[in-house]
Amino acid sequence: MGVRYGKIEDKNNKREIVLLKSYPCKYGKCKFCNYIEDNSTDDKTIEEVNFETLGEVTGEFKALEVINSGSVFELPESTMEKIQEVVKEKNIKTLYFEIYYGYKKRLEEIRKMFPGVEIRFRMGLETFDNEFRINGYGKNFSVGEKELEELGKELYSVCLLICVKGQNKEMIDRDIELGLKYFKSITVNIFIDNGTEVKQDKELVKWFVEKYRYLTENPRVELLIDNKDLGVFEQ
Repeated sequence: MGVRYGKIEDKNNKREIVLLKSYPCKYGKCKFCNYIEDNSTDDKTIEEVNFETLGEVTGEFKALEVINSGSVFELPESTMEKIQEVVKEKNIKTLYFEIYYGYKKRLEEIRKMFPGVEIRFRMGLETFDNEFRINGYGKNFSVGEKELEELGKELYSVCLLICVKGQNKEMIDRDIELGLKYFKSITVNIFIDNGTEVKQDKELVKWFVEKYRYLTENPRVELLIDNKDLGVFEQ
């Protein structure tokens, strides 16, 4: 049983959040992800879940975050049309979406769908260490300094996945430093064992929480010590 609607009220970026169903993630090869089990190819099921979930949005904060098991581009057309309706009816001014790296040149398509709304794109970068991203996490792309600067202009935020076996303290220090250097915001997600081949390093978790607990006070950082901390999840 999961929770698909929630509110985030503990930072400057107060917003409602919805977890929607989508078509299968186009990439779908991340070694740490069991999230894609929430995907579906049944349009009727997707529509029923998503319309009911979007029906809970009140517009209380004028900001809405939409997450799904993949990218915004894997949401069906009917769901996107429903989001457009909700944004207009509830006077949403800020809208968050997730994207995968392979969609980085298509962001304008989404912006055009929501004129007058600030679109904040979030991408799972996971780490700034290209080798570990590819070999440790199964995300097959590399980014250099020039591209990071470009991504920093297009994206609002990146997600960093930390405290897994194979990482070390220096890598995590560098990820936090570069995340705040290049992006307006970062989400730092401590990995929780989920049945995939990626495993949590408990010693790194202990070290990280002791050293970086202060990040909870930084308005540019969302620190997820548990992957349910955003208030929505499917299990």
